[in-house]
Amino acid sequence: MLLYADLHIHSPYSMATSRTMTPDALLNAAGRKGLGILGSGDALHPAWRQCWIERQEDETEIVVVPTTEVEDAARIHHLIVMEDFGGFADLAGLLADHSRNLVTAGRPRINLSGEAIAERVHDLGGLIGPAHAFTPWTSLYAHAGSVRECYGTEPIDFLELGLSADSSYGAGIADLAGVPFLSNSDAHSTAPHRLGREFSGLAVASRTPAGVLDALRQGRIAMNAGFFPEEGKYNRTACIACYRQYTRQEAEGLGWRCPADGKRIKKGVADRAAELADTPPQERPPYLHTIPLGEIVMQVLGTCSPTTRKCIALYETLLETLGDEIAILVSIPVPEIAAVHAGVGSAIGALRSGQLTLHPGGGGRYGSFSFP
Repeated sequence: MLLYADLHIHSPYSMATSRTMTPDALLNAAGRKGLGILGSGDALHPAWRQCWIERQEDETEIVVVPTTEVEDAARIHHLIVMEDFGGFADLAGLLADHSRNLVTAGRPRINLSGEAIAERVHDLGGLIGPAHAFTPWTSLYAHAGSVRECYGTEPIDFLELGLSADSSYGAGIADLAGVPFLSNSDAHSTAPHRLGREFSGLAVASRTPAGVLDALRQGRIAMNAGFFPEEGKYNRTACIACYRQYTRQEAEGLGWRCPADGKRIKKGVADRAAELADTPPQERPPYLHTIPLGEIVMQVLGTCSPTTRKCIALYETLLETLGDEIAILVSIPVPEIAAVHAGVGSAIGALRSGQLTLHPGGGGRYGSFSFP
């Protein structure tokens, strides 16, 4: 069966995360989104782990998979997936002597190499891979030129693309041949334009965490879905202060300093992926470029945010009438959507046919889009 999965989220114990993030709120939001699999996030944190263990006593159709993100000694971030929360309790015991904030931070810093962390994860039967692998700050390809440079002899079980990349960015990197790509939201709130803004379609044999891990091990990723890469905050090479964009050649000529304000120019994901490409692009599962429904509603209504009262009211009407958000974005016929709201129907029709204009982001500012 095909289930949509978002395996990378956070908890109230992570920095800059909404206090409203609770298991019940997350499950409710995931159901409205159309997700069948949800990562717990922050499963190394004992209090958050206990919240999910207590919540597991109640049945839910959504498969909750224990996950966490950690930062290693080189400031590279890793996504870890386990079959049960007991595995994370065991992993916490193995990492306790190598971290000062293991029990206080949702995303702890582990003073070990990526290889040492991966070895411990694999010994416990878990899976690990680089989080937002192309992002120019705390990622694999921000600090390393290859998987081996970070993970040594330990294999990676998947690679998370991040919001500024799609499958094409990694398809031409020989180092990644055979490595499944994941798309996840890295959500810090339950807002519908955050949770599930990127997701993967997994072909699972059973609606259980074990079934999810088995699908990941066997590379049964049927599809990826998420932003057009240009919408990401780091897609283009740009100044981190004024966001002026540069070609890679221009940035190199300027010594990676913006002449307008003297601030740092950060290499964009598109340029970094082009540097790493060393083989003809390999075939990958389809990547569906999409936009959160709330942001589409915002564009159609001409408001400044998807969280305005006007946007929320229309969003709720669409879900009450048509079903979950992913179905509205992906499969419900446009005439049925237009019957609820003509403008939204027209916009989703334009989205599905690629008839929109993208305004690329970079330097830490999201890109944007507009419809005809």
